Amino acid sequence: MNSIEILAPVGSMDSLYAAVENGANAVYLGGKLFNARQYASNFENEQLIEAVEYAHTKNVKVYVTVNILLDDNELNDAINYILFLYNIDIDAVIIQDIGLGRLIKEILPDFEIHASTQMTINNYMGVKFLEELGFQRVVMARELSAQDIKFIDDNSELELEGFIHGALCISYSGQCLMSSIIGGRSGNRGRCAQPCRMPYSFVNISSGEILSKKYTQKYLLSPKDLNTIDFLDKIIDSGISSLKIEGRMKRPEYVAVIVNSYRNALDQLIQYKKKKHITESEKKNITQIFNRGFTKGFILNECGSKFIAYEKPSNRGLYIGKVIKIDKKYMHILLEDEISTGDGIEIDNFTNESIGMTLDKIYISNSIVQTAKKGDIIKILKIGQIKQDSKVYKTSDINLLTKAKESYTKNENKIKIPINMAIGISINNPIKLFIWDNKNYVTIISDTVVEKGKKTFLTEEKIRNQMRKLGSTPYLLENIEINLDENCMVPISTLNEVRRKGIQELTEKRKVFNNRVKIDRESIKNKIDKSFDFTNDIKEPSKRKISISINNKEQFNQLDIDRLDRIYIPLMDDINDCIKKVNNYNKEIYITIDRIIGNKDFIELEGQLDKIDMSNINGIRVSNLGAIKFIKDKYSTNIHGDIGLNIFN
Repeated sequence: MNSIEILAPVGSMDSLYAAVENGANAVYLGGKLFNARQYASNFENEQLIEAVEYAHTKNVKVYVTVNILLDDNELNDAINYILFLYNIDIDAVIIQDIGLGRLIKEILPDFEIHASTQMTINNYMGVKFLEELGFQRVVMARELSAQDIKFIDDNSELELEGFIHGALCISYSGQCLMSSIIGGRSGNRGRCAQPCRMPYSFVNISSGEILSKKYTQKYLLSPKDLNTIDFLDKIIDSGISSLKIEGRMKRPEYVAVIVNSYRNALDQLIQYKKKKHITESEKKNITQIFNRGFTKGFILNECGSKFIAYEKPSNRGLYIGKVIKIDKKYMHILLEDEISTGDGIEIDNFTNESIGMTLDKIYISNSIVQTAKKGDIIKILKIGQIKQDSKVYKTSDINLLTKAKESYTKNENKIKIPINMAIGISINNPIKLFIWDNKNYVTIISDTVVEKGKKTFLTEEKIRNQMRKLGSTPYLLENIEINLDENCMVPISTLNEVRRKGIQELTEKRKVFNNRVKIDRESIKNKIDKSFDFTNDIKEPSKRKISISINNKEQFNQLDIDRLDRIYIPLMDDINDCIKKVNNYNKEIYITIDRIIGNKDFIELEGQLDKIDMSNINGIRVSNLGAIKFIKDKYSTNIHGDIGLNIFN
């Protein structure tokens, strides 16, 4: 359990500081190129270098998202970018594009790659397929339960990563085309328009009649936020070794609060082998910093009505009271929780549109107060057409935000790295200082030679005190061994100088995790050219064929088979009769299997396929990476890739 990783989202340098100083073991972030959060701040190349050095110094890994589908015209630039990431010591890249994965493994075989959740890996066969391609980790599809993941972990070798907190999608991971259709922007290209956060109504598609007044213009596709902090033990037992927090577009204070909460909960599990009791105060902070309402998610078998935030697609905040009176100038609010000047509130005015404001003045009676508590009746200036009995929510808490910000700005090195020292001081010799942490070792020899003192002499206590003066560095001196001759004397400035040099050298070593030899593109030009050379794979062009794909027997019965060249047909009743009929016309026939296939579905799939004489079909069409491996391992037949594979180059 000690190897369990808390993986934090980072959309800016401040978010990086917030994640690291609050206990993340690793962070994931995007550069300006090729990542699925194009609307986050993201990192310029120079910032990426700074981010890696900062995180590595604090013993935190950095994963970079290169997790969009790539066009042929982008692959050359993508390889340049991957080389840059490799050379600045990025620990791994998170990718969606299987073609990019192939190129990385051929060009930089030692570069660790993680499969994005956008790859739709929802079964053990998909994990085994990526294992064969050289991936080191898979981010599980968010639709899997802990039981599904446990089965995958028991039947594969790769590291598994899973989401534990934050925003969810309504669609299967990697399979949503709704943004492209409605918003003209593709989620698989990093520009999701978030159509699931828009209002919808239930409508009779034939008559146009609205079917439910209760659910008219409600957020029917907008999931609540995932929150699993009470159930980390179950998630870890499933085999997930990297606990992923969503939120690269969230503010740094959000990152600080959520990472800190999960860090404390995980530490309790590790230290005491039992689940931490999450206090009401901790739950309140998690809810206050951002929520759309919370769900345990598919991972803990929560779905249906408990999964959707029908009333509001954005931050709900925390309910704190209701409007009990309105006069010409003020709204009077009976509080059920505390509030302070500087807090943000929203008033739910019985419509889809809430009215929000930041509190600059709070009155109790006629006195201005900074803070009011539960049971108080406060007055605030009236805004908009507020109605009596409207509910009031606190959407931002100035005190929580201030405390969160202080966790990574006021005391930048809250998390200290333990180090050890040994120092040798003898007359007529330079000082020798040795410093080491858990994997790095440095030796510093002073320019100054130790002299014999005349009136004052060095003591072990004085040396120890000087070596402990690590100031704003991220280090904490745990142990020091001192070998000191009698009557030695050097200036205190000399002790300070060797300590400073030693710490500087140690920091430089800590910045580098992977000890790679830097590679320039020219030195591997032949390897790159070979990877892009498909001339040997090009077959003679065949005549164009008319293919048709059907969904059911009714559609099959309407086909004029004689006019077609190929038919894609799903597994359905009377499939052998359909195959026989197509064979009579001497046309190609391919079996289509589902886009989403669970672990147990392979047993049923095998049973269905075994009832078919494979010599009577031309092949099988697949939409799932796991299905490719399953068919390839079990059957000797042609495989056609369908759109669910998201092949883009």
